[in-house]
Amino acid sequence: MAREINCVGVVGLGTMGAGIVEVFARNGLDVLAVEVSDAALERGRATLVGSTDRAVAKGKLAAEDRDALLGRVTFAVGLAALADVDLVIEAVPEHLDLKQRIFAELDQVCKPTAILATNTSSLSVTEISVATHRPNQVIGIHFFNPAPIMKLVEVIRTVVTEPDVVTDVEALCERLGKVDVTINDRAGFIANALLFGYLNHAVTMYESRYATREDIDAAMKLGCGLPMGPLALMDLIGLDTAYEILDTMYRRGGRDRRHAPAPLIKQMVTAGLLGRKSGRGFYAYEKAGSPVVVPDEQTPTAADPAATDGARVIAKVGVVGSGTMATGIIEVFAKAGYEVVSVTRGAEKSARVCESVKKSLNKGVVRGKLTEADRDAALSRVSWSATLEHLADVDLVVEAVIEELSVKQALFASLDEICKPGVVLATTTSSLPVIQCAMATHRPADVVGLHFFNPAPVMPLVEVVRTIRTSPEALATARAVVGGLGKTGVVCADRAGFVVNALLFPYLNDAVRMLEASYSTADDIDYAMKLGCGYPMGPFELLDVVGLDVSLAIQRELYLELREPGFAPAPLLEHLVTAGYLGRKVGRGFRDHTAR
Repeated sequence: MAREINCVGVVGLGTMGAGIVEVFARNGLDVLAVEVSDAALERGRATLVGSTDRAVAKGKLAAEDRDALLGRVTFAVGLAALADVDLVIEAVPEHLDLKQRIFAELDQVCKPTAILATNTSSLSVTEISVATHRPNQVIGIHFFNPAPIMKLVEVIRTVVTEPDVVTDVEALCERLGKVDVTINDRAGFIANALLFGYLNHAVTMYESRYATREDIDAAMKLGCGLPMGPLALMDLIGLDTAYEILDTMYRRGGRDRRHAPAPLIKQMVTAGLLGRKSGRGFYAYEKAGSPVVVPDEQTPTAADPAATDGARVIAKVGVVGSGTMATGIIEVFAKAGYEVVSVTRGAEKSARVCESVKKSLNKGVVRGKLTEADRDAALSRVSWSATLEHLADVDLVVEAVIEELSVKQALFASLDEICKPGVVLATTTSSLPVIQCAMATHRPADVVGLHFFNPAPVMPLVEVVRTIRTSPEALATARAVVGGLGKTGVVCADRAGFVVNALLFPYLNDAVRMLEASYSTADDIDYAMKLGCGYPMGPFELLDVVGLDVSLAIQRELYLELREPGFAPAPLLEHLVTAGYLGRKVGRGFRDHTAR
């Protein structure tokens, strides 16, 4: 028989605990909110009142509903007040010994039928449960921050949790208007296991000075549509919290180096640089607790080496290639006012590229994003050719041919002979080493990577890749050109995956490993990342869109260069590609798309 859950207790009234109190009270449950002292209780009360007042001010909660919500909450010091609750959820800091002490006391205080739940995001629910004499009634209920807004709840069962406890908690989540995913007790569960490997990798990238904090964050926001960049998100979470989660997952999750905390995190925690809560983390903030970032000594200025001082004048651009990326880049340059020479192999391909560009520009007119005059002006700036010799007088060449190193090297060798001195030669490769293209020429100082994202006319990001031989002038020129296109350029060194792919594809690979281990379903993993982390797409949705073969190729490149065991492609991914399950382009990947 299902339990009647009408009165719940919440232990710990920090940001998360107060948010959980609000969630329960908003949905008609009576709540006993418990803290360890009067001072802590008042802070928790102030957090709850402040949150509900803001909801009223924003028109998301009526004043009378706020008053009714607050009327359902009783505040108390000490666990003894929880004797009659139907369920209690603990939301104290992530320290196992602290949680075990609380659960041992709750076991003595709470009635025999009460469910004891922990909101832990990384610790073992099983290890917490054995502090009680009723481990079969202990469960994890992991809300996401901010709890009143985030829709996801991870429900974590241990090997001894009774099925009816799981059923009752799932029903409670539905009553709260949340989407629950039920999983077994494993380090990091779903969301944190995938999220924190990615965050830790981003910190390592910044620590090695591979790219600036601003460029890393901009790359993931603009290149992947994420709500926050990884370093800004670390500041929001708190570096001390992030360190504890990573350290726990590393120790409990098989000592995967993806979860071994980057040394910089421990150093920053030791120095008191905890993120927003302390007023300083990867960024500096207006004051402790403020979301407002203020300039500091790391903020780029016009005098920064990555700025555009010394840039060469670019008036005429050559684009080599006939695929979707090439046509998009032609359109981008032509709309920005550059004279463009489009070069393809043969008149037939040239005509096809011309037609594709016209079609895209016409769509812009239909959608009201371009005037007819703008379209005609852009088209008048483009000339079409089937021979590289017409690139003899351009100032910049952008190569957008197939991702085969030998093809690109041969092309760069030809461009080296044809183009005048001082021309910047750029490759749009997304995975190959730019330096290998550069060394096919006698002018490696003039070679850079300009990795546009597809569709180029829409996506606002360009990764500007400098090799060990790229000159400051060529880099400055590339930065200036990207700015002239109205795009955001992020500068990084020449390493597999650059910024976006280097951070994105290991995360996708981790998701495949999770599915491969039968820990959860593709649907639940997608739900977890979309609803728990605010991602625009779940990892398996994205894999099917990108193409499993493309993902496998990029993951192989990352593994070959970095040689990290955690970057080795998941066997399931390799098997699916071998079987022809490539994603949407063939109608079948992790899901069947044939009926859609």
